[in-house]
Amino acid sequence: MTPDQVTLYFIRHGETEWSLSGRHTGSTDMPLTARGENDARQLGPYLGKIAFARVLSSPRSRAYRTCELAGLGTPEIDVDLSEWDYGAYEGKRTAEILSERPGWELWKDGCPGGEMPEDIARRADRVIGFVRALRGNVALFSHGHFGCAIAARWAGFEIAQGRHFALDPASLSKLGYVPRHPDTPVILSWNVQIADR
Repeated sequence: MTPDQVTLYFIRHGETEWSLSGRHTGSTDMPLTARGENDARQLGPYLGKIAFARVLSSPRSRAYRTCELAGLGTPEIDVDLSEWDYGAYEGKRTAEILSERPGWELWKDGCPGGEMPEDIARRADRVIGFVRALRGNVALFSHGHFGCAIAARWAGFEIAQGRHFALDPASLSKLGYVPRHPDTPVILSWNVQIADR
């Protein structure tokens, strides 16, 4: 990273009952489980060593509570960091959706009554445009599918390529630039687990 560039630390929120059971959780404001809270606290010693210029979070309590438990205080809220709006598929598992709609793919088909892939691409691009105008280290506390969208768009891929990424609860990913190639955004590390399990 050159001094005038940003390094993005993307943190997925800790475990919730629905993330544990594989239910699509967009707008439903699920609290962290006890393990989710513990995992969030374990992020603290690592994140505490980093000087952050900005700390932003989704408005969902599972994201900003992860930030607070990790020791980064009260974050700035950015609604664009919200999880995918799953519409009619909110609270459903993928197997349930496929039984109703064989062949369904989130990254291609989107969600009836919710967001389509192009909607997510626009939101991810807004976040990335905002972050790239900053300098230093920036922490984003957000969600699984939206984090995969950020990775795809950061690297310059079409939004459908988000399906090739995965994020575990309370994971840490780092996006930035390689000093020898300062015009090329790269994924420096992905889906790193800090917590002891």
